[in-house]
Amino acid sequence: MTVMSVLYPTIIAIETSSDLASVALLRENHVIWQESPGSQMHSMTVPRMLHALFEQANIGLKLCDALAFGAGPGSFTGVRTACGLAQGIAFGANLPAAPVVTLLAMAERARLAGAGNEVLAMLDARMGEVYWAQYRFDQGWHVVTAPMLSPAAQVVPVGSPTVCGNGLSHYGDQLSHLNLSHSLPEIMPHASDIASLGAELFLKGNAVHARDAQPLYLRNKVALTTLERLAGAST
Repeated sequence: MTVMSVLYPTIIAIETSSDLASVALLRENHVIWQESPGSQMHSMTVPRMLHALFEQANIGLKLCDALAFGAGPGSFTGVRTACGLAQGIAFGANLPAAPVVTLLAMAERARLAGAGNEVLAMLDARMGEVYWAQYRFDQGWHVVTAPMLSPAAQVVPVGSPTVCGNGLSHYGDQLSHLNLSHSLPEIMPHASDIASLGAELFLKGNAVHARDAQPLYLRNKVALTTLERLAGAST
């Protein structure tokens, strides 16, 4: 069977790039999901939620076609958790992996919530910065501005897209240069959108072997070294 012969692939999805962990199962073009808050517990809650999801659907991993995951950007620990779990499960079940950019998943969620076809997704990156990207939907998603990391005040949109994500809530005072007449600060990455976008990757033949599934990190330095902290304290 070729990839393209699977009209409605069965996709399991994991998303842990923010404080909300979620898992989803897309089957016969219908998605079910479970979610749990608490970023410190993602590595423990996700396996339990996956087990509950399979029980709810009364299927097992053997009936899945691919495993999608939120590849980032996002919380360093969360993105690493999603990638590690996806690699382990996909490798053990001999499934391809579909890494989905979390900002694109946010754009998809915003579009379904009525944002229109021009969306700028913005996720709090802490340290006074945001992860952001801009997308245009025209018979599928197209990248207008690739994912990047910057201070909120340096976010430069193309045109007047709808802005979504919790970067709005954290750095609203730095975003007066954006058109916020229609904004969606509540939009966050979710496994249900990861599943649908992962299905598209799978159908286009763009899923990868588990060993090649990699996270998307935009910040090279997540924390200061001990020496840097000591140097900073002494100044």
